[in-house]
Amino acid sequence: MPSGQILLADDDAAIRTVLNQALSRAGYEVRSTSNAATLWRWVAQGEGDIVITDVMMPDENAFDLLPRIKKLRPELPIIVMSAQNTFMTAIKASERGAYEYLPKPFDLKELVAVVGRALSRPRTAISSVSPVENEDIPLVGRSHAMQEIYRALARLMPTDLTVMITGESGTGKELVAKALHDYGKRRQGPFVAVNMAAIPRELIESELFGHEKGAFTGATSRNTGRFEQAEGGTLFLDEIGDMPMEAQTRLLRVLQQGEYTTVGGRVPIKTNVRIVAATNKDLRVLIQQGLFREDLYFRLNVVPLRLPPLRERVEDIPDLARHFFMLVEKEGLSHKQLDVEAMDRLKRYRWPGNVRELENLVRRLAALYPQDTITGAIIDAELDSQPLLPPQPAGKPAGQAQQNSEGLSEAVERHLAEYFSGFRDSLPPPGLYHRILREIEGPLIGAALAATRGNQIRAAELLGVNRNTLRKKVRDLELMVVRTNRS
Repeated sequence: MPSGQILLADDDAAIRTVLNQALSRAGYEVRSTSNAATLWRWVAQGEGDIVITDVMMPDENAFDLLPRIKKLRPELPIIVMSAQNTFMTAIKASERGAYEYLPKPFDLKELVAVVGRALSRPRTAISSVSPVENEDIPLVGRSHAMQEIYRALARLMPTDLTVMITGESGTGKELVAKALHDYGKRRQGPFVAVNMAAIPRELIESELFGHEKGAFTGATSRNTGRFEQAEGGTLFLDEIGDMPMEAQTRLLRVLQQGEYTTVGGRVPIKTNVRIVAATNKDLRVLIQQGLFREDLYFRLNVVPLRLPPLRERVEDIPDLARHFFMLVEKEGLSHKQLDVEAMDRLKRYRWPGNVRELENLVRRLAALYPQDTITGAIIDAELDSQPLLPPQPAGKPAGQAQQNSEGLSEAVERHLAEYFSGFRDSLPPPGLYHRILREIEGPLIGAALAATRGNQIRAAELLGVNRNTLRKKVRDLELMVVRTNRS
């Protein structure tokens, strides 16, 4: 690990002590302070190889200090810490040139690893997009799952990389795509969204690429396609899994060559758009079924982003509910709040419709009930068509309420029963067999690798599979393998 001097700034003395000890043990020299003025003086004097600073300081906000540091010493890497943990915090850190953003609390090993990467990188200035001062937060939630999404989005803002967003219906895939555009380098261009599932199959190519007059029956004039409309901006292809094979072939050609022809046209048209795709289906299953091109999948899946369902981030429900109540209040409905019992009911609900279902419930509560405080009985009345999950024991997070004596078979059976009940009278999307195997396979291989401390030879022996098979599974499942030594 490279050595170096770290300038550490945090108003909390206890946090400074913990970070100082962890970084010193890793072999770094640390100078710490409780205010931004001292940090600025050290930087101005040419001290330090890296800066680690909290956002909120007693004498100055770090976001106001960062531009001055980057102007004076553009090559100096800066790691920003914050307990605010919002989407805009991550975006501002990226816009002001931070090397990395770490939401508190974080793993000390992660901080040490980030410092090592920052000090070993080439000393060039970090480019950033121009600052955005809009404080409207498009994404809400402070859970660990959403923090990872925020950090990934912050890294993607100054790039034009193609992004594939996966997640169940109602998780906010278009909101994420819109945030990528609104806070990215193409924000001055148009954002054009097209839903593949909402367009008749025979019209998708015309919708995307446009058509010439007389190209087919009913084409009485030239029509511009979505690629042309999105020129210089972002094209969001929602429900990409519903795109027919013929259109997939043409889209692949556009991604490979950067040009297309209209339906009925002959002259190639150059295109300059950023592609963001989204799906609620498992495209790997569609590939196996011959319904989706594997080469197109790899062209689109440059940066995969998985949005967690609401049941995996129940700690975000209070923030989301307050956010939606504020929105409906701005629209003219009366102010509402939830009591403790009502919030408990919301946290125990399965939310098959995810965030969209929660928003619709909040709107219904605000419009139909005259009470200022929504009680648990009202929530029960609204959600009586769906069984609630059992209450969580004190001190146990969601998903860990089952008895330790429950076997794997019983746990899987219970999970599947809850999963099917979430679709009410309908059935889950096709490809359930492969999805379930993939969900089980990932944790199993991850547990084996963790138990063997990242030793893939020993993990393969433990699992009873060939070493090459294990390597392929690790690659296909996009698992991160970290080799560690026993202490």
